[in-house]
Amino acid sequence: MRFSYKILLCTIIIMAAAFGFSGFYFVNFVFETSLEREVEQAMDESSILQFAFETAALNIPSKYNILQDGAVAQIGAQLERGGQGRERLIRFSDEDGNTLFVSHGFTEDISLLSSVGDEAIVYQVMQLGSKYYVHTAMKISVLNRSLFLETMRDITGVFTERTMGFDMYRQVTLLMLGGSCAVMLFLCFWLTRPIRLLTRATKKMAEGDYAYRAKKISGDELGKLTEDFNKMAGALEENVDKLKQEIRSREDFIGAFAHELKTPLTAIIGYADMLRSRKLDEEKHFLSANYIYTEGKRLETMSFRLLDIIVTKRGSVNLQRVAAKDLFTYVQDVFAEHAQQRLVYEVHSGEVYGEVDLLKSVLLNLVDNACKASGEGATIEISGEKQEKGYLFQVKDYGVGIPKEEQQRITEAFYMVDKSRSRSRNGAGLGLALCVEILRLHGSELCIDSEPGKGTTMSFLLPEKQEDTNEESNH
Repeated sequence: MRFSYKILLCTIIIMAAAFGFSGFYFVNFVFETSLEREVEQAMDESSILQFAFETAALNIPSKYNILQDGAVAQIGAQLERGGQGRERLIRFSDEDGNTLFVSHGFTEDISLLSSVGDEAIVYQVMQLGSKYYVHTAMKISVLNRSLFLETMRDITGVFTERTMGFDMYRQVTLLMLGGSCAVMLFLCFWLTRPIRLLTRATKKMAEGDYAYRAKKISGDELGKLTEDFNKMAGALEENVDKLKQEIRSREDFIGAFAHELKTPLTAIIGYADMLRSRKLDEEKHFLSANYIYTEGKRLETMSFRLLDIIVTKRGSVNLQRVAAKDLFTYVQDVFAEHAQQRLVYEVHSGEVYGEVDLLKSVLLNLVDNACKASGEGATIEISGEKQEKGYLFQVKDYGVGIPKEEQQRITEAFYMVDKSRSRSRNGAGLGLALCVEILRLHGSELCIDSEPGKGTTMSFLLPEKQEDTNEESNH
């Protein structure tokens, strides 16, 4: 059952119960009040009849000192006719309960007489056929006689009014429940509309439409729930996009890795097959062996860099205080002999916190990339400067540059802007990916400023305090 129908059904049940109990209480209260009034009037009438009977009995001339039965019947007939247009039912009985006078239609039941005291008036509500009466009884003492006076007052109208009241209240209740049902049905659909919109949004998202958002139509708790749902949907969409991007990156990584393996392996297998299948002169033999050695070293370098990336993603760094000039001196020694470009160093004194070998690897990769992007004899500027927030490392070349749309992806493993140039220089697109991971462990990041045809500047700032960063990385 739908939630709106549950609300409607519960409301109707509660309203029906409330109307039923309140109607029964109200109609029954009116009935009890009217019945009490009729009983009081019946008892008052009995007292009046008692007084009238005693007065009439004392005024009847009698030769005897005791009231005769005939006189009782005569007075009873007179009192019956004195009802002032209203049917009056009375009965007079002697001390033994024998009837002396009785009106037509009076009940034959004399059990009430046993409850009569010397001065009290007793009554009972009784039903004769389709009519209801108040039956009263009292004792009269006059002229040495003890008689019983009984009256019956017709109160059928009170019971008829109660029946009509219940019938009318049932009709009114049904009409009110019908109207309330229509109003509540509208209110239920209006109140549960945010829930239906949320349900529609969840179905859309289950079908894969993560950009769908539920419409907010109220400012109450359901409106707040809609806001929270949309925030959750936004976070879910963002996570799904990240997962999709990671899957694409992983697929690109696997494809690029397979391609990078295929090229050197093809050369190695080809030249190895040439060496084993035919006899070559000394020069060709040397060239074939050199190709195998070169491609093997390329595979070795690529394997080491991949391993470094995996280790840096999972591990932590052992930070030490080190002089910045020592790092630049190491880079200068490495590139002193085989660099085809002119390396210009401008280094200021200062100390940094970091793992020496990893920082050396970052600088070597940045300088190596600058060399690959520059022509022979080009100038590459390498600088280090102490700043307020840390120590700034910078490598600047005047080479081919990097297009703006490519700058966001060049730090991905195996991604290369110019694949033919990079492979011709034994590049695999792993250097910058490794640098990013190493700098992340040091609480820094790689900044790239490049313009095609004018060159590239790559820099990173090692912050002063690395202890907090190291603790975070360990977690």
